[in-house]
Amino acid sequence: MQEIILILFVLPHMIISQQWKCKNRAGAANADCYAVMQNTYRAILYKGPAQDTDSPNDWANGAAAVTQNNGHSFAAALTNVVGPHANVKFLAYNNVPPAVPNVKTKSNSKGVIIISTAQGENDGAWIVHTVPGFPAAKTGYSWPAAEIAKGHLLICMTIAETQINAVAASLIQIEPFVYYNDIPETETAGMPDFKKLAEGQIPTTPPFTTRRSIKTAAQAPVDIHIYSKSAKSKYEIYKKVIVQALKKSIKVWSRRDNKLKGDCRVYQRNIRLIKSPAQIGDHPTNIEADESNWIVSEPGNIFCFMDKPYSNLGLQFALTRMQFLLDLMLLLLKLKTVHHEKQYESPEQVELLIKLE
Repeated sequence: MQEIILILFVLPHMIISQQWKCKNRAGAANADCYAVMQNTYRAILYKGPAQDTDSPNDWANGAAAVTQNNGHSFAAALTNVVGPHANVKFLAYNNVPPAVPNVKTKSNSKGVIIISTAQGENDGAWIVHTVPGFPAAKTGYSWPAAEIAKGHLLICMTIAETQINAVAASLIQIEPFVYYNDIPETETAGMPDFKKLAEGQIPTTPPFTTRRSIKTAAQAPVDIHIYSKSAKSKYEIYKKVIVQALKKSIKVWSRRDNKLKGDCRVYQRNIRLIKSPAQIGDHPTNIEADESNWIVSEPGNIFCFMDKPYSNLGLQFALTRMQFLLDLMLLLLKLKTVHHEKQYESPEQVELLIKLE
């Protein structure tokens, strides 16, 4: 699913425009699904390896290259992240943060939480993505040149500012590396989990596997269920969390060694790996060059974003469940899967599952 961040600008003569919600693919109007449907409050961008625009065929390719600082959804959404605005504040996390070398972290998570401090505003945005070194705070929009050669996925969700504590409660389980935060404590008073996230605290007491629920900030809101699993949890993520939550068989697209990492011996449920290379509309892709990791359900009405490669589940994982992306699902259901004989339990993992309905 997709979220579009509304951006506000401060102009001369008291004209104020902020950007802290999700935008459509042209980067102008508020929008919901990125190039699939023009609702409000969520957006998605996928680019295949060596592509510089998003979303194939029925999605409609993006209005501008992702390297441009305008004309597409995420350039608009990040306007007041990469540039200054008095009333737009944010927290950014990335295991490969911009201009911070040699970071040691268990996490693979990348994202931004954005709010407006303007009086009377309660909406904010949560972006999850796969791009290392992005976005750089307050230094201008810059898509890393090396990442054009790779496949990437970005998802934006417009949510009420009051719900960022639930987001933070899920994130602290997976220990993300926070590289920037200027959200004032006055905005997060009464949000103890956000304080823990901002300070880099790690949960030391149960529960180590949790579920949180939030909604997009729309008249017809979309439910978002966030499943988190810390390294201290003994649950096997695929069998005990993902398949149980989705109640369906799943197909996995991710960098891997073509061996099932999860125990898929669940009655009437299967875990299958999608064959590589693959073709998603007019975007050819392969697991060696694609940084995106995702799951599609069978039957195919649920799309899930992961932040952890399937080949290395020992540390951390993130998943976003999305429904009603019909154009996308028609493309993904055509992808063939790999057959496997060996199945075995995976090691301890840190996991995050974000499920959008």
